[in-house]
Amino acid sequence: MTQLLVIRETIQSFIGKYENYFRPASKFALCLISLLMINGSIGYTEKITGLAVVLIVSLLCSFLPINTIVVASALFVLLHLYTLSLESVIVVGALMMLMFLLYFRFTPKDTILLLLTPLCFVLKIPYVIPLAAGLVAAPSAVISVGCGVVMYYMLSYISANTVVLAGGVSGEMLAKIKFLIDELLFNREMLMVVISFAITIITVNIIRRLSVDYAWDIAIVTGALMNILIILIGDLKFGTYISIVGLIFGSIVGVAIVIVLKFFAFNVDYSRTEHVQFEDDEYYYYVKAVPKNTLSLADKKIKKIKGQSGQKPQSSVKREGSGRIPAEGKDATEYRVRRSATRENERSNSSGNKSGTKRIILPDEDLNAINVSAGVREEAASRRQDRNGMTSIERAAAAKARSEREERNRRQ
Repeated sequence: MTQLLVIRETIQSFIGKYENYFRPASKFALCLISLLMINGSIGYTEKITGLAVVLIVSLLCSFLPINTIVVASALFVLLHLYTLSLESVIVVGALMMLMFLLYFRFTPKDTILLLLTPLCFVLKIPYVIPLAAGLVAAPSAVISVGCGVVMYYMLSYISANTVVLAGGVSGEMLAKIKFLIDELLFNREMLMVVISFAITIITVNIIRRLSVDYAWDIAIVTGALMNILIILIGDLKFGTYISIVGLIFGSIVGVAIVIVLKFFAFNVDYSRTEHVQFEDDEYYYYVKAVPKNTLSLADKKIKKIKGQSGQKPQSSVKREGSGRIPAEGKDATEYRVRRSATRENERSNSSGNKSGTKRIILPDEDLNAINVSAGVREEAASRRQDRNGMTSIERAAAAKARSEREERNRRQ
């Protein structure tokens, strides 16, 4: 389950990050599939069946409002029917006008349902539409889904009766119009599917709003069973000869698809449900809080440390003259003292060579092993004092004291 939550969060994060590109791409794909479906069903006008025309129209619709796809699809249908017969253009045009008045007046935001309904019929999974619409849309989605069902059956009927609609003489126009109206408006199978889908959408929408545990799961199962039951009753009453195997299999596939949709749209943990009660001056409030199943993705940052392969770690105390800065602490203090003494002896040697006196150079050893004579230290101190501005009397006194100490050390 954790891995599924990670996948869901990854997908949602990806869509949210690239939403500016995802929206036009999805509209382009939806328009392209719709126009290809129309051309494959009633492609009577060769000038608009070419792939280049379809791609251009789809590209234009991807940058326009989504309702433009509905208008473009309707224009393609009318252009194809005009090549077939004038009677079909009159009847279908009037029917589209009526449907669009209802659609744009009540459900202009349900364009996806209007376009996906005929597509799902072509893919043999139409029963996913009422379940999905009942879960994620309002009850007014009945209008959009109903218009989509009528559009599919209308195109299917015209495609199956091309010879009848294309033949005849001009005097038979009224007869053809009456024939089309009777078949389109009084198609029992179409009416049965519209009624079944409408009842299923309303039922699913009511159940999923209940404040009971697993309301969405109950709504999905109840809606699927009710849809099957209504269609079977209508089939027995009107004799439409709907395939029972196709009905059951299509309902199972629809339930599976809707469960995936529920995982992305409404995934909660009922085991952590909380009930809260509070009041104010006028009301008592009873609140039921159900937490969502969410998993925040860890923001992992890997810091790479570059170094030569096989290089040994450097010690905290660096050797003198290496040019590196020693570590902090006691070792660093000893290093600085030893460094200062070495430099002082170097200066003493250079001045002693000029006067013919030999100076002692401190070895580069540990401070505990260094043995510096008192005379050298005093001589170094004398030079430092001289540099600080000592008088000749002070220097003579310091030299006398130094000679006495040296004589005392020799006697010892």
